[in-house]
Amino acid sequence: MNIDRVRANREGISTAQIGSEVRTAIYGAEASKFKTADDEYPIQVRYAEPYRSDIDAIVNAPLTFRDATGAVRQIPIGSVADVTYGTTYGGIKRKDVKRVITISSNVLNGFTGPDVVANIQQALKAFPTPAGYTIKMGGAQENQKETSDFLPLAGLGALALIFLILVTQFNSFSKPVIILTEVIFSVIGVMLGLAITGMNISIVMTGVGIIALAGIVVKNGILLVEFTDMLRAQGMPLREAIILAGRTRLNPVILTATAAILGLIPLAIGLNIDFYELFNSGNPHFFIGGESVVFWGPLAWTIIFGLSFATIITLVVVPVMYLLSETLKGKITGKNPDHVATLSEEVDSEEIHAASPRVLV
Repeated sequence: MNIDRVRANREGISTAQIGSEVRTAIYGAEASKFKTADDEYPIQVRYAEPYRSDIDAIVNAPLTFRDATGAVRQIPIGSVADVTYGTTYGGIKRKDVKRVITISSNVLNGFTGPDVVANIQQALKAFPTPAGYTIKMGGAQENQKETSDFLPLAGLGALALIFLILVTQFNSFSKPVIILTEVIFSVIGVMLGLAITGMNISIVMTGVGIIALAGIVVKNGILLVEFTDMLRAQGMPLREAIILAGRTRLNPVILTATAAILGLIPLAIGLNIDFYELFNSGNPHFFIGGESVVFWGPLAWTIIFGLSFATIITLVVVPVMYLLSETLKGKITGKNPDHVATLSEEVDSEEIHAASPRVLV
């Protein structure tokens, strides 16, 4: 509706009054509320269906106003406005002070969001974008991009904190590095598992699973390294200490990894049991799958693949790296790696050195 501003100003009518009258005719205005004991409902007053769908009826609707003399007058809307037909938008939406038009759609069964986004981005390359306009993906794709940008920082932060704690615990630089190599093994295991099974990578849940693995798999390395240090502190040679530590910690490492893997299997396959009906009627409504497995499945399988591969590799690679590290350290410092002085030995040696007479030549 195009308002004749000169005529409306002469009559003392504002554009807001005209717009309000048209909106009331089509959409209605709240006249009162109908209250019940539990709730209240607004009462909307508007034109009946035949009239609010008729352009002529709306244009000829009376516009009631008070003129400059204070008298109440009525004139038809058509006397201060006319109607033209065209294509436009029902409203203007903005984001970051820029006008935006949002096109959205659901994803049909048999397709995934990333696959659809990839096809859209491929089609947009051949789409002639006018000057001054930009096209970008929003919604779930935008949130996924923000999450994928944040996950590497979170992973590096987690590794830095783990490394700092291990350095303070072992008072060494090489041993935390040996332990943190398990994180690399776990990532390799995740990629191998996904490649062999043909599963799709979920940027968010797979990334969260890899970060969670960083805190899980280092536990096995800590068990091996710490127990080896304890045996060496008791006077056992380096190679024998490594062999005994691996043999002794074999069962705890395998049992803890197996328990974690078996505990994640129901989450990975979407095992569902209705315990209420199981105890009430004896029918557990047992089934596998469902909507939960779509969300939690990638996280569970990521931890399962990474933990399985890292556990097997840890039992072989960590002792070998420990042996090579201590051997190389002994060659550099000139100390025998098979001998690690205990606290009592250090104290005794200091006392003997202090008590021995000094001879000057």
